Amino acid sequence: MNRLGEALDRPDCLIYGIGNAGREDDGLGWAFIDRLEGWPHKPRACLRRTYQLNLEDADLISRYAQVLFVDATKDPAVESFAVSRPEPELDFSFTSHAMSVPTILATARQCFERLPDAYLLAIRGYQWELRQGLTRAAERNLDSALSVLALRAARSPHPD
Repeated sequence: MNRLGEALDRPDCLIYGIGNAGREDDGLGWAFIDRLEGWPHKPRACLRRTYQLNLEDADLISRYAQVLFVDATKDPAVESFAVSRPEPELDFSFTSHAMSVPTILATARQCFERLPDAYLLAIRGYQWELRQGLTRAAERNLDSALSVLALRAARSPHPD
C-alpha cells in the first residue's frame, strides 16, 4: 500500500469510481471522484466514473500503469474502508454487463497483454435505496478514506 498515494498524482494512473449516485451509498465511488475534482491541486491521474465494470474496461485499464478502483461495499467486516490488491481471475459466471475487478484484470492481461498495478478501495456503505445523496455514516467513511489517501499522496515524491 506504500505506492497507493502515488496513484493520486501520476498521469499514467486511473482512479475509477464505480457506482450509482442515484442509489444512496452506492454512489461512494462517484463521490470519491467528485471530491478529488474539487481539490485545489487536482491529481494528475485520470479520473473517471462508471456505473459498473464492463468488458470494454479491460481495454481502458490496459492503458495505465496503475489503477485505483473505488467502490462501495456492504461488507460488515469493513468498518470504514479497506484497500486490497485484487488478483486477476476469470469468472465464467459473468454476464455481458457486470464484471468483477478480478475479471477485468484477467481480461486485460489475456486480451491486451497488459496488467496494471491495481488496488481496490472499498468504502463502507449502509443504504441502497433509490435516493440521491450519501448517508451520514457513508460520508464519514468517505472522509476517512480521502484523508488517508491525501496524506499518502502528500508524502509521495512528485516526478516532473
